[in-house]
Amino acid sequence: MLLQLLTDVTEEYQVPICSESNLREYPWPLVSDCRLGRKVGDISVCAEAFDPDEEEEDTEQRVVHPKTDEQRCRLQEACKDILLFRNLDQEQLSQVLDAMFERKVKPQEHVIDQGDDGDNFYVIEWGLYDIVVAKDNQARCVGRYDNHGSFGELALLYNTPRAATIVATTEGALWGLDRVTFKRIILKNNAKKRKTYELFIESVPLLKSLEASERMKIVDVIGEKVYQDGERIIAQGDKADSFYIVESGEVKIMIKSKTMTSKEANQEVEIARCRRGQYFGELALVTNKPRAASAYAVGEVKCLVMDVQAFERLLGPCMNIMKRNITHYEEQLVAISGDARFGPEAML
Repeated sequence: MLLQLLTDVTEEYQVPICSESNLREYPWPLVSDCRLGRKVGDISVCAEAFDPDEEEEDTEQRVVHPKTDEQRCRLQEACKDILLFRNLDQEQLSQVLDAMFERKVKPQEHVIDQGDDGDNFYVIEWGLYDIVVAKDNQARCVGRYDNHGSFGELALLYNTPRAATIVATTEGALWGLDRVTFKRIILKNNAKKRKTYELFIESVPLLKSLEASERMKIVDVIGEKVYQDGERIIAQGDKADSFYIVESGEVKIMIKSKTMTSKEANQEVEIARCRRGQYFGELALVTNKPRAASAYAVGEVKCLVMDVQAFERLLGPCMNIMKRNITHYEEQLVAISGDARFGPEAML
């Protein structure tokens, strides 16, 4: 049931999915706030067309919201892990931060509503926010943001109405970026990134089953990160927050073995290597468990990185392919670690 729901909601609404235990009918009506029973594709697109390649002249007046030093520090901290910002140069990032504005929210306040036109992109500073999708005359909570993350980019990237309603369940604070600034800087930057990564993403075996438009959405949300020889990319036991595709170099996957003597119990054993076009970090995201192994760079390594929200939102159609690896990983982990607890629920 969960996998089917994951695929259905991902394809039609492109929103993050939570575990089945958290999936529930929303306890309050959304009739006045959402357009119930209507798919995104059925709603007319109202946002203006924008072609980044044609917008060579930067003639728009820059938006600046003055901030205290304290606000600026909080904003920089909230934005440090936002993938959409990772490929911006220092000047672009400075303009984005200048344009962002603070928004405080109260419990049950709607930040955005499904079916509305996109006006702002939001970065979460703190607070809990439910992701609610209306389908077949029912509104369901399909995920939650927990004190970090961002949302609202899809309507701005693709000129489509909002795909979900975001509701604050506690008091919270957000940082918003207006549509004009988002398009002038983020969308133009994404157009350049598409040209850079389009052919590579098409060559990744896992993603071949996706439609071209789905692959382009992945390009829009990934970031590139470079690791030096021996640098640890993910650590065994850590919470899973990202998915990785190797762009260049090699990554070795290591696990602590429990079959050795107590003196060597913490020694790591190599179980696999990932090369260009291969991926890692997916199974902990699929199973919602801590990392069961560590990953290290072999020489200089470039990885394309996708955060957990984008992973759940965009890779639903690939879920069956990734789940086929679970048995293989389980056999390797049990054989090397000597611990039967490393089953399908505890993967890299």
